[in-house]
Amino acid sequence: MNFTRCKTCVMPNTRPDTPFVDGECQACINYRNRPNIDWDTRRSDLVQLLEEHNGYCIVPSSGGKDSHAQVHYLQTLGAKVTCVTATTCHLTPVGRANIDNLARYARTIEITPNRTTRAKLNRLGLEMVGDISWPEHVSIFTTPFKAALDLRIPLIFYGENPQEAYGGPMGSEEATQMTRRWVAEFGGFLGLRPDDLTDQVGIKAMQDYMPPTAFDVAQAGIQAHFLGAYFPWDSHRNARDAQAAGMQTFHNEPPCAASYWVAENLDNAQTGIHDHMMYRKYGYGRLCTQLAVDVRMGMIQRDKALEIVRRRDGLFPETYCGVPVHEVCDRIGVTRQRLFDIMDDFTNWPLFEKPDGTDHLILKEE
Repeated sequence: MNFTRCKTCVMPNTRPDTPFVDGECQACINYRNRPNIDWDTRRSDLVQLLEEHNGYCIVPSSGGKDSHAQVHYLQTLGAKVTCVTATTCHLTPVGRANIDNLARYARTIEITPNRTTRAKLNRLGLEMVGDISWPEHVSIFTTPFKAALDLRIPLIFYGENPQEAYGGPMGSEEATQMTRRWVAEFGGFLGLRPDDLTDQVGIKAMQDYMPPTAFDVAQAGIQAHFLGAYFPWDSHRNARDAQAAGMQTFHNEPPCAASYWVAENLDNAQTGIHDHMMYRKYGYGRLCTQLAVDVRMGMIQRDKALEIVRRRDGLFPETYCGVPVHEVCDRIGVTRQRLFDIMDDFTNWPLFEKPDGTDHLILKEE
């Protein structure tokens, strides 16, 4: 595949499962179609859904901008929200502050698996599928369902449908519910399932990461919906609302040089490595994703966004929200050299050039 970028935004055609139509990515097509959606009817559907459950619902929460915005929006509709936080891999100080801040507005339950096991899973995810955040992704899609069973609150609201907001196979943008099939296809497990790791960490240690059975979910009537399917998703509006409610940022700066927004992904110090690996696999990182959204929204011109992407996307995160990378490596038991060796193993080398004797990658474009 030749590396090219969307003619409307800056997203490359190497993004997985994202079709391009006449040089335009599916996310841009989806965004342009938003005015054609009957949002008043969608809102009425949401109100009816809440009424069917007497207003009780769960919001899977990191304490970030979207979690804040979801809670406050649902509360304006009379919802009785319980936040369920699956403790992240390496919580930052600002992440801790924001979880505590959101707890001022809604009941919050934090579920923290064994941290020694989590560190092993971070290392195994990095080594086996090139994703240090693999156990976090598993927890996002399993812990809220387990909490729904335990609390007998069968209605769960996740945030945006990622395929609508950021691009995915045609038709996937229309999904309103997070079904088991959706999780299997888009859940980010990268072909590695929790039961694949029982030999490495033990069956008992993996129980926190196992999803509830389909039978239990069906018997309890648990439904998981994308809140972004019921009103137009706007990350910047969410950030403004969250900050107005007391959410903090990292000194009003992006968490690292390879990010652009100041109010996203502030809770996990390992996110920088995760995003850098995404860049090495697919030729785009967090900064590119964020700027693609801004171009679609008319907040920045494409040529200016492209200049920033070419200068900063994929820069290695020596620190993330103030946490140096050596602390992240120490937490999961790898050296810096071992980290770079693993990243090299998962790098899509046809996309890059690497000058001898350096760790710097040069993306080969168009």
